[in-house]
Amino acid sequence: MRPGISLKVRTAVYGRMQLARLLEMREEDFARLLSGLEADPLFPKLVSAGAVAPAPVPQDRFTARRFAGRELRQNAEGIGDLLDGQSEMVKLMRRIGAERFEECFIKDRGLTDAERARLCGIKETEALALRELLDRAYIRAEFEGAPPPVPAAVYSTVAGIVLEGGTPRLKYFNRDAWKTRYRFDAPRLEAFVSALPAPEREKARRLVARLEFAQQRRTTLLKVLEAVLQAQAAYLSSGDPALLQALTQREVSAAVGCDPSVLNRLISNKAVELPWGTEAPLRTFFPSAKSLTKSRVADAARRHPELSDEKLRELLSREFRIELSRRSVAQYRQDTGVGGRGRR
Repeated sequence: MRPGISLKVRTAVYGRMQLARLLEMREEDFARLLSGLEADPLFPKLVSAGAVAPAPVPQDRFTARRFAGRELRQNAEGIGDLLDGQSEMVKLMRRIGAERFEECFIKDRGLTDAERARLCGIKETEALALRELLDRAYIRAEFEGAPPPVPAAVYSTVAGIVLEGGTPRLKYFNRDAWKTRYRFDAPRLEAFVSALPAPEREKARRLVARLEFAQQRRTTLLKVLEAVLQAQAAYLSSGDPALLQALTQREVSAAVGCDPSVLNRLISNKAVELPWGTEAPLRTFFPSAKSLTKSRVADAARRHPELSDEKLRELLSREFRIELSRRSVAQYRQDTGVGGRGRR
C-alpha cells in the first residue's frame, strides 16, 4: 500500500504550484484573476473585518504604453536585439524625442524619408536608417521567412521606464493589475474565519491564500524591476549599450530575497518599455560578463576596422579596462562575425 501524503505536504505543494502559475501569468490574465478574487462574496467581508486591507497605488505610478496592441515575440528578433551594439541609433531616437519619433516613424502617415528628416531635424540618411531598422523589427517575419507553424509565445510588457531628472523610474501600464496592494492582519483574519459557519471557513482560507500569492507575485516583480533599474541605471539613462553591466539572476534573487527558480519563472515572459520607446525582454538586463565582453569587442572592431587584433586588445584595455589576450580578441571577432583586419 502506498503511503499517503500528509495534508501539510499537499498544501505546500499546491501552494508552490499556485505561485508558479502566477509568476508566469501575463498581466492581462493576472488582472482578470484579481477581478475574480475581489468579486468573491467573502472579499468585502474580509475587508470589513479588517482582515484584508486594500491600499490604492498612487495614480502618478501609471502611464500609457506607447506600442499598445503590439506584442514582442519570444521566438523572433525584437527591436531590442536589433539595437544591440547600435548606440548611435538609440541616441538618434532620443534626440528626436518619443512623441515626434512615434508620429513620424510608427504611425502610418505615408511620409517620405526626406519629410521625416525635415520634421525630426535629422539627415535624410539617418531617417532612412531608422525606417529600415523598424522594418526589420516589425515585418521581418513577412519578408524573411514563413511564420512558425505554432503560434509564437509573446512577452507581457509589465511596466515602462521613464527618466525623471535623469533618473530611471518605473511606471505601470495595467491599472487593474497594479492599482491595489493587499495588507493582511493575521489576528483579525483568524477571528473572522473562526466566526464563520464551518462550510465557509475553508473557502475563506483559500481566498486569502490566493490573495497572498497574488500580492507576493506583485511584490517580487516590483523588487526585481527596482533591482534592475538600480543595476542598469547608467544604460537606461543614456541608451548606450556599452554601459550595460553584467548581472546574474542569482545576484538579483539574493538581493530581493527569493529563490533563483522563482526569479527565472518571473522574468521568463516579461518585458519593459525603455525610456526611448522601444520594448525589451527583462532577460536583456541580465547579460553575462562574457557576452558583454564579446559585444564590446565587436563594437570596437566595427568602429576601428583598421586595427589589428593586438591594437584592438590595447584599445579595449585602455577604454574599457578589459584585459584579453590577442588570441581571445581574434576568437571573439570570429564568434560575433566581425573578421580580423583585411577580412572585414
